[in-house]
Amino acid sequence: MTHRFLAAAAALALVPAALAQQAPPSPGEIVGAAPAADWVAVPPDDLLVMDLAPDRAGKDRRIVIQLMPAPFSQGWIGNIRKLAAAHWWDGMAVTRVQDNYVAQWGDPDGEDAAKAKPLPGGLATMPEHAYLVPAERLPLRDPAPGEAGEGRRDPYAASTGFFSGWPMAFDRDHRWPVHCYGAVGVGRNFSPDTGSGAELYAVIGHAPRHLDRNIALVGRVVSGIEHLSSLPRGTGALGFYENPAERVPIRAIRLASDLPPTEQPRFEYLSTESDSFARYSDARANRRDPFFIAPAGGADICNIPVPVRAAGAK
Repeated sequence: MTHRFLAAAAALALVPAALAQQAPPSPGEIVGAAPAADWVAVPPDDLLVMDLAPDRAGKDRRIVIQLMPAPFSQGWIGNIRKLAAAHWWDGMAVTRVQDNYVAQWGDPDGEDAAKAKPLPGGLATMPEHAYLVPAERLPLRDPAPGEAGEGRRDPYAASTGFFSGWPMAFDRDHRWPVHCYGAVGVGRNFSPDTGSGAELYAVIGHAPRHLDRNIALVGRVVSGIEHLSSLPRGTGALGFYENPAERVPIRAIRLASDLPPTEQPRFEYLSTESDSFARYSDARANRRDPFFIAPAGGADICNIPVPVRAAGAK
C-alpha cells in the first residue's frame, strides 16, 4: 500500500480560501476542537519511560519518549528495546547538557573499556545507509493539481512533510527523519561507528538540522522535556559534566508496556492526514489571530510541531 506522505505546503493548500475571510481560530484552538477520530493512540510498546532521580525539592522527574515507527531506524530501536528490557540504563546518568543543543545520557564510563558496563548480547550493528529509507520503500502520493508540496524546499532537503505523525524530509531517492526540538537520537563516535542506542540524546535547543542523515533518530520526547532542558549546563567540552557529582542519575528506563497497567502513560497524536492537522498547519504558517500583524506565509517543518497529548485530555 502506498503511504500518504503529506508535505507541509500541501497541507496548507487544503484549507479553503474563504477561511481567511473569517476570524480564524488559533492553532491551539484548532487542536482543541479536533474530533476524537482525528487522534491516534500511541501503543505502550512504543513509549520509553525514563525516571531521573528526584530534583532538589524531592519532586519526581519522568520523561516519556515516543519511539519512531517503521520503516525508520528500526535496528537501533530494536537495540533500545533490548537495553530497556535488560534494565541496562538503571544507575546510568545524564552526562552532558550543552546549551541550545542537546542533553545526553548513557554510561559515564562508556569510553573506558575497563570500566564500561557490558552491553546485553544480541544488539544489532547498523550500517550508515540505515539513516535513510529508500524511496521505493515509502512512495509519495501524487500531489493534487495546484498543490505546492512536490517542490517545497528547505535548506537541508528537497522537500519536507509528515509521515504517520512525524516530521520528515525527502528527496528523489530517500526519506529521513529530521532533528526538531525534543527529537531523540543515538550518540556515536566517528564514522563508520553508528552507535548502539545505549547512548542517547534529546534536542533541547534550536533544531540542529545539519545532523539529519548523519545520526540515527529514534524518537521524540512527548512529556517531561523540561526535566532535561532545565538542567545545569556542563562546563566541559561539548557540555559534558566535568565533575561526576554534577551528573543526574537515572533511576530506571522501561518500555511503558513493561510497567504495571495502572502506571503506564498513555498518549495520542493528531493525525497528520486529518483535516484538523491541515487547518492547524495553515494556522501555524499564517497567524491571523489578533496579536499578529503580518502572517509569515510559511513555516519551517520544525515550527509545525505535531500535537501530542495525554490520552483522554481535551
